[in-house]
Amino acid sequence: MGFAAETIILGDCLEELKKLPDGSVDLVFADPPYNLQLGGDLLRPDNSKVDAVDDHWDQFESFEAYDTFTKAWLKECRRILKDDGALWVIGSYHNIFRVGATLQDLGFWILNDIVWRKANPMPNFKGTRFTNAHETLIWAAKARGGRRYTFNYDAMKMANDELQMRSDWTLPLCTGEERLKDATGAKAHPTQKPEALLHRVIMASTRPGDVILDPFFGTGTTGAAAKRLGRRFIGIEREEEYARLAKDRIAKVIPATPEEVMVTGSKKSEPRIPFGQIVEAGLLRPGDVLYCSKGRNAARVRADGSLIIGDMAGSIHKVGAMVQSAPACNGWTYWHFKSDAGLAPIDVLRAKVRSQLPA
Repeated sequence: MGFAAETIILGDCLEELKKLPDGSVDLVFADPPYNLQLGGDLLRPDNSKVDAVDDHWDQFESFEAYDTFTKAWLKECRRILKDDGALWVIGSYHNIFRVGATLQDLGFWILNDIVWRKANPMPNFKGTRFTNAHETLIWAAKARGGRRYTFNYDAMKMANDELQMRSDWTLPLCTGEERLKDATGAKAHPTQKPEALLHRVIMASTRPGDVILDPFFGTGTTGAAAKRLGRRFIGIEREEEYARLAKDRIAKVIPATPEEVMVTGSKKSEPRIPFGQIVEAGLLRPGDVLYCSKGRNAARVRADGSLIIGDMAGSIHKVGAMVQSAPACNGWTYWHFKSDAGLAPIDVLRAKVRSQLPA
């Protein structure tokens, strides 16, 4: 079954999820009811009422009722996911641990828990607890040991100034012009997520053209981010006003071009080039000398693509490890050749060979 680029379904998530075919979506992002169990109004020090989450859709009779609901929608989402698909779910301390346990009970394999640290959290007005300054996201593959899920590691590293991205993300709450308002000027939705959060989730775990399912669509943050980044989406929302706001919001989004949504590629996904192929191509010749970056260790290239230094011989990785007395070594970055600009890593030569391969 093919899906349109933009699909918003008005209806109950459990009923509508049952209508979607098996193995049809690449990613699920879910922001389910938190079941906050609020006991009365929350007041500021000046006795003004805080606009908290007290809507009927967040209220359940008991933990048992909430757990039954959670198991039902997660079970459907797992059925709908492709074998290499994954799921993200966000929640607060009220519900995320219950959701996480159910995920594991159903066979999902948890990959990370992400702490979204809010740069501008709401204060704890009563002064009875720590300021609740974060929410937790769980990222889970459909199953352990199944087909490989998508993770754009190098793209996330690039987005983080070429440092490995950590599991604690500091991002501001949804405020300002991004926060949707109703006719009275009040927040249209109490838990609208910032698009920056969805941008990161989508960039990390999908490819352009993938289908993202959001069973609790709300005012359409997932859809807005997906459209902007060249992904397709299915949003299910039972509240007619939220669905209308989402549709109007997404209609204004200008998608990026295909070139603009391409992510930094991973070397793991590139064609394997053995070092011997560098020698075969004549980019290095038998007898040429390779050096470590500081010039302290030198090894000669042999015709079969091995290196020799003294009485040590082997692959670029094995010899690199031996001269450093290290358990392992990436020979592509350790060994360098003399170029017109000085020493350059032999990985440059591998890239040259790859560039000559047919697309």
